[in-house]
Amino acid sequence: MKYLSLIAAGVVLIAVAIDFTLTNKRLSELEQHAGLGASEAADDEQGEKQLEASADIEGIRAPAISFDVPASMTFAGEAVPLQLPDVKERFDRELHVNSYLHNSTIFIIKRAGRWLPQIEPILKEYNIPDDFKYMPLIESALLNDVSPRGATGFWQIMKPAGKELGLEIGNEVDERYDPLKATHAACKYLQRAYKKFGNWTLAAASYDRGMAGVGRSLKNQQANSYYDLYLNDETARYVFRILAIKEIVENPARYGFRVEPKHLYQPEPVRYVEVTESIKSLVNFSIEQGSNYKLLKRHNPWLREERLTVRKGKSYMIALPE
Repeated sequence: MKYLSLIAAGVVLIAVAIDFTLTNKRLSELEQHAGLGASEAADDEQGEKQLEASADIEGIRAPAISFDVPASMTFAGEAVPLQLPDVKERFDRELHVNSYLHNSTIFIIKRAGRWLPQIEPILKEYNIPDDFKYMPLIESALLNDVSPRGATGFWQIMKPAGKELGLEIGNEVDERYDPLKATHAACKYLQRAYKKFGNWTLAAASYDRGMAGVGRSLKNQQANSYYDLYLNDETARYVFRILAIKEIVENPARYGFRVEPKHLYQPEPVRYVEVTESIKSLVNFSIEQGSNYKLLKRHNPWLREERLTVRKGKSYMIALPE
């Protein structure tokens, strides 16, 4: 038994020695890769290239980096008072949160390549500032998601609000799932909000809190600026989340995102078929049109059932691949 104990002790010592050696090697590798100057990465183009190259070398995670907050920012042509410490810190927080949501943010950037060129002309049609194109990026990540409260689509529109803004919402058709029609509805809301507040930043905040909620806060706190209001956490962060995703999408390399133009998703050419009569089977309809049900649903997520009832005098435009 004595000899067995000695052998066992020897095995343990050898294992510890091997583990110690491997640990030291791992630490050396980490130190070597951590040597890239984080403080310089956001200062110039060369630093940005170093940051991109060091993102994940041979499976070794790069060190976390504190990015510089831009010296100035605007939203919809309105200055962001970054000279105020709390405003700067709130923007700083959202900038870093979104910079380190790697998977989510990189796919937002890719999807933006497809959808922003389609959203921009609609905003222009309603005289809505271009910066509002970033709102659906933080609302839904450009996905047709449904929130626990029932807010739906790119613009996260609630059912009563959607109907009030002119969207058809029912069992077979729900236009909140149509990114472009939902953009028209959002623009109508933003026009009303701007008319009420005379300020685009407050209009944006009201998209989260509601016009009545923002109006009460302004009155109760005797304030006239979003940046001077004490708000619930979600609304207090809302505009800063838009600002952060705007900054990252417009300057991805500065925040560690190497997204080549060829990686961006592109708008897909479609043709439209006008439908004036009910369709019993959208599966059969898609095949008759030389396509399939998967692609019909891809381009028409607002069709919620496998059939479409068309009332007298009503028509629908169904998108299909060219």
